[in-house]
Amino acid sequence: MRPIDTRLFPAMLTVTASLAIFAAPAAAQGEQTARERGSLVFGTFITNRNTETRLDSSLGLGTDLDLESNLGLKSSMTVFRIGGDFWVGERHRFDASVFDLSRSASRPINETIDFGDQTFTINSVINTKNNLTIVKADYTYAFLNRDRGYLGITGGLYVGSTKLSLSEAMLGTTESENLTAPLPVIGFRGNYDLTDKISLSGSAQWFGIDTGDVGGTLRDFYIAADYRLSNRWALGLAFNEVSMTITAEESRGFRGKLDWGYDGWLAYLKLDIGR
Repeated sequence: MRPIDTRLFPAMLTVTASLAIFAAPAAAQGEQTARERGSLVFGTFITNRNTETRLDSSLGLGTDLDLESNLGLKSSMTVFRIGGDFWVGERHRFDASVFDLSRSASRPINETIDFGDQTFTINSVINTKNNLTIVKADYTYAFLNRDRGYLGITGGLYVGSTKLSLSEAMLGTTESENLTAPLPVIGFRGNYDLTDKISLSGSAQWFGIDTGDVGGTLRDFYIAADYRLSNRWALGLAFNEVSMTITAEESRGFRGKLDWGYDGWLAYLKLDIGR
């Protein structure tokens, strides 16, 4: 898997710091402009994928697989994405989103593959199914809240539910792995209104754990610009990049490693649902 572009992290910190600087002097302390109570976002996500995995058996290590190069899964796809947010008071915000990145492919393999307890021999035609559903939910406390923007600290869950199955029809050989990773994330979220029509928003979240038997990291970066069409509707364009790595040495439904990520552009329509 290609590494995440680490230049995005200082860029994201620059964005959130700028939100704090710009928002602070605009009005007297405590003065607020009516903000939308919540919003719904309907978008088209054009994403690039990169996935590496290995499923081990009790007897030894499996084959390191690049799902796009070795098994022919699409590296680029367009999916529907829905999300929303809701403010409780002036400082408490809840966000959620969901989208599906499932895909499948069928092709001959050019090497012998050990996947879990099964061995798929060279030149076999392998049917691959990779189901992946992403559900995100988090809470933001806006410690800095001004008339043209806010900056807050976030905490929540990033849930990636994935299943990868390989099958060979002639011999009836099938092997699959299932993994649902509800990873807690922390980070920052902010928004700043450049004008009455244009606003910028962004977030940066991360997670890391290493217990010896299980280890994992997650990075999620998001930046967006909205153009307000009316009091209720806005058009937006966002860029989102995610990188996740999970390794497990014990057999708890998954033994091996999963290293995947996606990045892409999200074009969306945003509906405000009250102020």
